[in-house]
Amino acid sequence: MSVFKKLLLAVMPLLFLQMVAAEPASPMRDPAMEKVLIVMTNHFRYPSRNDHTGLWLTELTHVYDVLKEAGYGIDFVSPSGGVVPLDERSQGWLYMDEAAKSHLSDPAFMALLQSTKAAADIDPAAYGAVFYTGGHGTMWDFKGNKDLKRIAEAIYRNGGVVSSVCHGAAGLLDLEDEKGEPLIKGRSVTGFSNLEESLAGIKDQVPYLLQSEVESKGALYAKGFFPFGSFVLTDGRLVTGQNPGSSKEVAQALLKALENNKLQLQREK
Repeated sequence: MSVFKKLLLAVMPLLFLQMVAAEPASPMRDPAMEKVLIVMTNHFRYPSRNDHTGLWLTELTHVYDVLKEAGYGIDFVSPSGGVVPLDERSQGWLYMDEAAKSHLSDPAFMALLQSTKAAADIDPAAYGAVFYTGGHGTMWDFKGNKDLKRIAEAIYRNGGVVSSVCHGAAGLLDLEDEKGEPLIKGRSVTGFSNLEESLAGIKDQVPYLLQSEVESKGALYAKGFFPFGSFVLTDGRLVTGQNPGSSKEVAQALLKALENNKLQLQREK
């Protein structure tokens, strides 16, 4: 073998290593940024109505479908774990769409609503966002739940997204920042309005008025001009929707916030 060939064989591995080193490294993906925790109520009783409350179905399905299509992992959690009741009125013809109907008739999906994780068992480090669904039941078991508070505060402080729709904003009321101030203080937030509560005929059934409670925390509450119309606010990593009609739009806003977070994480690395 000639001296030239020997020299070439000796140099080639070094050239290859330099080429590999010159290629930009693929951005590391934080597994937590690929998972979302969806919170639902266990409560189904009104004080004096004969019908039952619970999860407002499309406030789950609209968001679930968007996140699934985008490739996010999703876990279902409720304050106590186990069965999530469905609000009877949410299953009426006026509110259901074909996608929600297909989920309602899907045994595998419905089984997930019978066996949700308990909030006490959740490790918030596994999630890049928490999303609070609505339904009047949330008014009883979201506010005052220490484990839901622990989860959402940790996700937010870890750089994640906190989101809600309609009565799900009850889950925001207890949240505090690092200084012990309400997380929503001075932030643009929406949720089911006092007017909508009156128009829905439930004002005398709920333990408090959601809009009033949000405002009492110092939040900059805002609502749409028309009751029950879609209205969504994004304030940094806080995404909120006003009512059931907002669930499709809030799904897109939540997805955008998650994608922005991933881009930010890649830039930092």
